[in-house]
Amino acid sequence: MTWQTQRLPGDHPPVSSGQTGVLLVNLGTPDGPDPVSVRRYLKQFLSDRRVIEIPPILWQLILRGIILNTRPKKSAKAYAKIWTERGSPLADITSRQAEAMAGRFGDNVVIDYAMRYGNPSIEQRISELTGKGCDRILIAPMYPQYCAATTATVFDEVARVLGDMRWQPALRFVPPYHDHPDYLGALADDLTRQVQGLSFTPEVMLISFHGMPLQTLEKGDPYYCHCSKTARLLREQLAERPEFAGVRFETTFQSRFGPARWLEPSTDTTLIEEGKKGTRRLVVAAPGFAADCVETLEELALEGRDKFIEAGGEDYAVLTCLNTSTAGVTMIEAIIRRELSGWI
Repeated sequence: MTWQTQRLPGDHPPVSSGQTGVLLVNLGTPDGPDPVSVRRYLKQFLSDRRVIEIPPILWQLILRGIILNTRPKKSAKAYAKIWTERGSPLADITSRQAEAMAGRFGDNVVIDYAMRYGNPSIEQRISELTGKGCDRILIAPMYPQYCAATTATVFDEVARVLGDMRWQPALRFVPPYHDHPDYLGALADDLTRQVQGLSFTPEVMLISFHGMPLQTLEKGDPYYCHCSKTARLLREQLAERPEFAGVRFETTFQSRFGPARWLEPSTDTTLIEEGKKGTRRLVVAAPGFAADCVETLEELALEGRDKFIEAGGEDYAVLTCLNTSTAGVTMIEAIIRRELSGWI
């Protein structure tokens, strides 16, 4: 019998194909607001060589000997302050963003979400998508500004997962959208809506991005430039609106830790300086985050408020991320639809 006439065995499993998958990917979150879960999450996150660019032997001594024995308890307290009945806000919002996309691209497109670190994992979701017949998958890292420590790690993990697959799907990646008109328009509209609902008129708006060590810029990472361009283009749009007349805009970077020099100016230092020099009404926007998380809900909204008020400030508000707002969902759909061109 030649191979042309061979028949499939009777127990050959059925094969599904012809579907297109879209996977929204965000950074990650522990499974619970407790030290054990946080330690497990931090161990995975901080062991990524794209995240920590210190020689592995030296870094693992620091990570296992100091950080994983001290930071989980502190971080767990922060997560506990923002945890909800639906669990992690970041995972919850990202899942609802995926749900909001369902059905918008036709019956042959399956939308799901994953966390780069923690659960649900990229490996789990790719397996599920291919099991549903998705032989084309669009990976959508939910990072408007490109950074090797975020965007590139998604590519790394997807490549690792596919490296073990015999039948690999065709792949596309959503590129950074830091200067995309739909993104900037969504930000401007949603921030305007939120400022209209405040009980005070802000004097200053901080545009706060997640910080990175200065060496990332020195090594050629475009993250700082992407953040700066987003802030500039957003300021230009907001400055034309009456709600922001007279508002002074400042771009800052948050979440620094460790002794290395980080991108500046820092958000926490700026909040203290603004309070001390007489700023009484201040708002913070965090356009680098696609969904609210511990960095916005705890670090900015709670710790940031305390710093500003103690320094002499009076009115303070952290504006929510785009999340599942009408503007945000419309923006995500537009970007995904553009990247699916030719597939649907």
